[in-house]
Amino acid sequence: MFDRFFEDVAAAGIKLHGAQITYRGVPVLKHCFDADIPYPVYSATKSVTSAAVLIAHSEDKLYITDKLYNYLDKRYTNIVPEPFKALSFRDFMTMSAAPYPFRPQEAVSLVEVADKNDWISNILRLPVDYTDRSFHYSNIPAYLVGAACENAIGMPLIDYLSPRLFEPLGWNKIAYQRSPEGHFYGATGMELTVSQLADFGQLFVQSGKWHGSTIIPSSLVNEAVRTQVKTEKGGYGYFFWTTDSTFAISGKWGQRFVASTEKQLSVTYLSHQPERSGELADIAQRFIDEFQEV
Repeated sequence: MFDRFFEDVAAAGIKLHGAQITYRGVPVLKHCFDADIPYPVYSATKSVTSAAVLIAHSEDKLYITDKLYNYLDKRYTNIVPEPFKALSFRDFMTMSAAPYPFRPQEAVSLVEVADKNDWISNILRLPVDYTDRSFHYSNIPAYLVGAACENAIGMPLIDYLSPRLFEPLGWNKIAYQRSPEGHFYGATGMELTVSQLADFGQLFVQSGKWHGSTIIPSSLVNEAVRTQVKTEKGGYGYFFWTTDSTFAISGKWGQRFVASTEKQLSVTYLSHQPERSGELADIAQRFIDEFQEV
């Protein structure tokens, strides 16, 4: 019964780097069609940024309801727009802060006084409509959240996560990207193996617990993976995509973890499918939705 996902992908003629099915906390089927090595996971990075904020919240380093501007470097104080000051971590983590352009780098060409080596300065100078609080997907919110989180915890985010998240999950050195200012990008740039992405997602299926230890409090996990705002594709939590019955960690070109907490079932796959990533996501979602234990 677990073969069906692989059969449907093969029938569609879609190539995977690799994939894993996890059921009741156990990897029950895994195939690596290419080398079992880290691959770019693009926007799946955003969910790692979410985990950092959740852990920092649990340690009283910050709170999701805090205004994010309070955690920006003081050198930006004089250019922070008044409407920006009202925005919380939650607003940014649900992509409902403002209609930003997609990438921080794009801000350089959209502001009068730009500095290609200072993404935050450019973002704060953007002429955006802060009254538009609807869902707008962008890399900018996750970048700002990651940078603010680093200031709150007082260290690079990767260093903070290493003993709290990466080491418990058994991850070794992780490839990631920084901004010109030196902050963890937060929105993209990480590379993970199929197993690493599967284990990270499984942590959220298990309400933040791993081998008997609590990495993230269950109340925060449940908040992160449930629908906080509606989107054209369903719902969105704290840098997690959601439906009524599942949540997903998703990269732009076919890197995905999708799970049903109720069924204790997940599908993780890595691929490079710029044209067919949506079709691949539909196959995984259908497998989860139609799964019935024999």
